[in-house]
Amino acid sequence: MSVHLHWFLPTGGDGRTLVDRHAYTDGGIRRDRITPVSGVRAPDIEYLAQIAKAAEQLGFEAVLTPTGTWCEDAWLTTVALTQATERLKFLVAFRPGVISPVLAAQMAATYQRISRGRLLLNVVTGGDSTEQKRFGDHLGHDRRYARTDEFLQIVRGVWGGRPFDFQGEHYQVEGGLTALPPDPLPQIFFGGSSAAAGPVAARNVDVYLTWGEPPEEVKQKIDWIRGLAEKEGRTVRFGIRLHTISRDSSKEAWATAGRLLDDLDPETVAAAQQALGKSESVGQQRMLALHGGSRDKLEISPNLWAGVGLVRGGAGTALVGSHAEVADRIEEYHSLGVEHFVLSGYPHLEEAYWFGEGVRPELAARGLLDAGPAPLAGVPAANGRPASAPGGAPLLIAGGR
Repeated sequence: MSVHLHWFLPTGGDGRTLVDRHAYTDGGIRRDRITPVSGVRAPDIEYLAQIAKAAEQLGFEAVLTPTGTWCEDAWLTTVALTQATERLKFLVAFRPGVISPVLAAQMAATYQRISRGRLLLNVVTGGDSTEQKRFGDHLGHDRRYARTDEFLQIVRGVWGGRPFDFQGEHYQVEGGLTALPPDPLPQIFFGGSSAAAGPVAARNVDVYLTWGEPPEEVKQKIDWIRGLAEKEGRTVRFGIRLHTISRDSSKEAWATAGRLLDDLDPETVAAAQQALGKSESVGQQRMLALHGGSRDKLEISPNLWAGVGLVRGGAGTALVGSHAEVADRIEEYHSLGVEHFVLSGYPHLEEAYWFGEGVRPELAARGLLDAGPAPLAGVPAANGRPASAPGGAPLLIAGGR
């Protein structure tokens, strides 16, 4: 089992600090409470294309694109970026509750033809009722997962190439059909830490994603999902979502992590923790429990830093250390059964180079990467690192990725 490396497209904006990630202390509704942040890069297509091209050049297999109120639409953005890249895949996040499953299956089939087979799907059931209601979805937490279960059964059913009928609580489909099914079928990624999420993963998905918890906790999740899948007669693969701060020395990496906290005053952290504490997501609550809102002891496991989660939802931990140390931690997770690593860092353009030029060769030397296509050749910028990308108008965002 080889390691699959993926990067992230910040379609809600990018920057050098964590402050802009949760400048919306009240969900962005009352604009008078927005704290201006300088140096935030707008998610225009030119900047996102820079990141996508860098990820492709550096040998990443795919890039994850988020979904939600505070980012650009993932389907439209990534299909545009397929025209600016050659082989990079796009892990498109979407919410099953706000789109017809038959239409989603058709969109995926069209996408595969346009991109020549470069689509992966990330199903986001949703753990925030306020966010769901913005899209007209009023189901409770567990019922959303039950609906996702039906949704994925229908998607796979209509990909079969012949009329498909389905009668469920949430969907009734008669003769559902994708006239020309996608080839290849997109792999389906999915995450969820609640009791309601586990059976959905076991029955329907190809890759179960967890956020970056300490290795022993990740192992417990893997054992849980693997056991449920075995009862369904299926095999599920596993992935993890992490930030990275990798440098030529451990000291430099930890200094960079420390600088990310420089702009975080106690009021900003407290406001973010209060907002995140209202989330229905079990995974989000597990992220919050790793640090308890305190700056003390943020290294919760060797080279695993919980500082990001002080002010942002979703993935709240980062691998911090020298290139060899970060590779050590990836190897450790891999030994537990983690195959897919969905990574990111602030800013995403520069951090892609730090990881791609520093950690990826370490992993290759250890025999953890497939002998697939080598990173695309290119002319490096000064010192082998990219120049800072042009900034855009300040864009302040909230929400997890």
